[in-house]
Amino acid sequence: MSIPILYEDNHLLVVEKPVNVPVQGDQSGDEDMHTLLKKDLKIRYQKPGNVYLGLVHRLDRPVGGVMVFAKTSKAASRLSDAVRRNAFTKTYMAVVRGILSEKNKRLEHFLYKDRRENKVYAVSSNHKQAKKALLEYEVIGEKDSLCQLRINLITGRPHQIRVQLAESGHPLYGDQKYGQHVNKKGQQIALWSHKLAFEHPTKKEMMEFTSNPPEASPWDMFQ
Repeated sequence: MSIPILYEDNHLLVVEKPVNVPVQGDQSGDEDMHTLLKKDLKIRYQKPGNVYLGLVHRLDRPVGGVMVFAKTSKAASRLSDAVRRNAFTKTYMAVVRGILSEKNKRLEHFLYKDRRENKVYAVSSNHKQAKKALLEYEVIGEKDSLCQLRINLITGRPHQIRVQLAESGHPLYGDQKYGQHVNKKGQQIALWSHKLAFEHPTKKEMMEFTSNPPEASPWDMFQ
């Protein structure tokens, strides 16, 4: 499998994740990003032993776009700390069902993940296992009862963007889990990791990497 490399140095590996590839090994047994990239590093650098590759953040299996991995434990620790401190900026592109009346908005929900179902629910703030979820969106295109959004993800909860937008009455195009009532089976989810910005773990310089959605439906409607 070809995984485009956007940037690489001694500490970082920034790639473009293909859609429908799991980030880590799961029950499906399908090839995953983490294993594939470790194999690639081992071959390219002819490393005899185990290759270190730290997982800093995740993307849902159907989602594509820019991801960063850490090639050293020091980089992994510092990048993970940046994620915890909200010093790791994640911007997404999305296409949602319906026309949003508010073109710029911050969404706040409390989310609970049912691990048995692998599904996330919006719940009351009083729920014992609820975690606050925050994002900001901007409508950047409208066509045929669809909107294209640019999303700044403030917290990083599982399935957060998908659940928050579905709860707001605008499920993601193609989302089979949280928008099955308006999406057809087989449609690809229109959610893309567009931009990452963070401080380099050793150089202390700000780094920014972008990846654009594919020129395919429904993205091509807005290009």
